[in-house]
Amino acid sequence: MIRGIRPLLRGSTYAGALFAYCGALASIPLLLFALLPTSAWRSAPYEVQVVLALLVWVALIGVLGLARTTRRVLIALARRLLRVPLPDPVAGRQRTSSPGTGPAPTAPAPAAPAHTVPSGADRWRTSVWLLLHVALGWTGALVSGVLVLAGLVLPGNWLGAEAGLSLFGWSVRARGGWGSWAVALGCVLLAATVCVVVTNALRWLAPRLLGPSSAERLALAAERELLLAERNRLAHELHDSIGHTLTAATIQAAVASEVLSADPVAARAALRSIEESARAALEDLDYVLGVLREEKAGTAPTRTLADLPELLDRLRHAGAVVEPELSGELTQVQGTLSRAAYRILQEGLTNALRHGAGGPIEVRVAAVPHGLELGVVNRTRAGTGTGRGPGAFPTSGHGLPGLAERVRLLHGEIEAGPDGPQHWRLTVRLPVRLSA
Repeated sequence: MIRGIRPLLRGSTYAGALFAYCGALASIPLLLFALLPTSAWRSAPYEVQVVLALLVWVALIGVLGLARTTRRVLIALARRLLRVPLPDPVAGRQRTSSPGTGPAPTAPAPAAPAHTVPSGADRWRTSVWLLLHVALGWTGALVSGVLVLAGLVLPGNWLGAEAGLSLFGWSVRARGGWGSWAVALGCVLLAATVCVVVTNALRWLAPRLLGPSSAERLALAAERELLLAERNRLAHELHDSIGHTLTAATIQAAVASEVLSADPVAARAALRSIEESARAALEDLDYVLGVLREEKAGTAPTRTLADLPELLDRLRHAGAVVEPELSGELTQVQGTLSRAAYRILQEGLTNALRHGAGGPIEVRVAAVPHGLELGVVNRTRAGTGTGRGPGAFPTSGHGLPGLAERVRLLHGEIEAGPDGPQHWRLTVRLPVRLSA
């Protein structure tokens, strides 16, 4: 019993009914326009004029539903008054990025949804919604209005006078006493029930007629995929940049403290390297936080193979012995591949520095006609070569999985594992087209 009357006590029920009745009121100006053809055809029978006016009225309501703005307004009102979770229409939205603002992706991202325009079916769904909205609004307004009027008129019989209500040939009368009050209360409850029926009908229709179509669902799914890919890429960037900086800074700080008295020049060089590494990491962090907060971030710091010498110098300041082997036209490797290659080498060198057992770190970068080959080789700790060496990428971290994912998205190949009893080797091959 209580569950049955609960909808009658909710404010959202009457907000939805108000939405329906306002739709009926908003159609009145269109009805006035629909009467214009009948005024020009006065010789036609009355019934024909009425049918003509109704047909023109329906056509005008349907045409109004074809406008893109109409759909957006109806969705916003349905969310607010009907409490129906409807997404914004995809039409008119497109993910764009200005040149030079934001990092170029280090891996191919899913194609952004094109600038979608509502299809004919989507527009007609809005027209059908408007027609049903107006029909429910007028029906509910007339029925509930009559019931409320009856509830106001019939209690007059309690004063001893016979009163009643006649409409369209129907008459309702009550004779004195509390019976007229009971009938009045029943009329009010029926009017409230009409509001519940109208609101529930609109709530049932809204997802089907104002909700996303199949094409819009695909576009929304593509947009969510883009957002997820962007956030995953930012996580990789942040891991690579901050992880390398903290590792290098820790080792450089230890070197500086050891040689501070014996070799102040070397200590100052190590501290300067810490400062430069921290500044670069702060730029990366500032950009990532700006994107995650959906703020307008500035130009993203981009590191490419051209920055590889600076990366190797920072490692040398940390006390590492680096033996680079660069071959091929590296300057012709540009764009996404150059940025990805830098991050892959940065991650490999970071792990070599963090987990290594000292000794030289061999770095190989070779631009061959149909690809780019990257390699990092270093000594394993305790000379075991059992996977816990410098490049072993502990299973609790994200080094190897992140690298494997990055290489996979670039359609490349990755190999990581022991190279003999005392070394660990990371080898990556990336397909690349050299620019002319």
